[in-house]
Amino acid sequence: MMDSNNPGLSRRALLGVFAATAVSAAPTFSKAAGFLRGGGDVRKVRMYSGRTGERLDMVYWVDGQYIKESLNEITHFMRDWRTDQTKTIDPRTIDIMAAAHNLLDVNEPYMMLSGYRCPETNAMLRSRSRGVAKNSLHMRGQAADLRLASRSVSQMARAAMACSAGGVGKYSRSNFVHMDCGVVRHWGA
Repeated sequence: MMDSNNPGLSRRALLGVFAATAVSAAPTFSKAAGFLRGGGDVRKVRMYSGRTGERLDMVYWVDGQYIKESLNEITHFMRDWRTDQTKTIDPRTIDIMAAAHNLLDVNEPYMMLSGYRCPETNAMLRSRSRGVAKNSLHMRGQAADLRLASRSVSQMARAAMACSAGGVGKYSRSNFVHMDCGVVRHWGA
C-alpha cells in the first residue's frame, strides 16, 4: 500500500489517524479513529456529485481490510465526468476524507466537485484558473475537491489538517476544500 516515492504519507502517519480507541464528545484529531470506529471497525464514505447526479454512501473498509468492490465503485464515482475516464483512487485519500468528515460530526454527504482529472481536463482547467497545478495530484487519483453546505471552508480545512496526512487547500471564494494524500502541507485563504 505504501509508495516509496511518496514520502508525504507514511503507513505510520495514516495509522496515527485511525489509532485512537476512545470516543469522546469533542471532535479533535486525537479522537479521529474513534469517530471512524464508532460503528465497529468500519470506515465509510458519503458523497454526491452535482455534475452527474450520482450518490455514494458505502462502507469501504472493515476489520483492517479495504473492500475491493467498494474501492472500485468509489473510483468510478470519482471519475473525470468530462471524459468518463477513471484512475484508481488512492485509498489514503479516501481515508483522509472519511476522517475529516467524522471530525466534522455531520450526516450530510460531501459534494464532490473534482476527483480524478485526466491530463487533458487538468490542462483545460489550468488554462482557465491559476489555482490548478500543472502536475496536480488529481491526475494520479490522489486528490478530491469537496464541499459541505453545513460547514465552512475553514471548518472543513481545519478538520482535514488535523489528520496531518496530506495536502489541504482552502478555496474560500469557490467554497471548497482540496484534500490529497501527498506531502503534508496547506495553502489558501
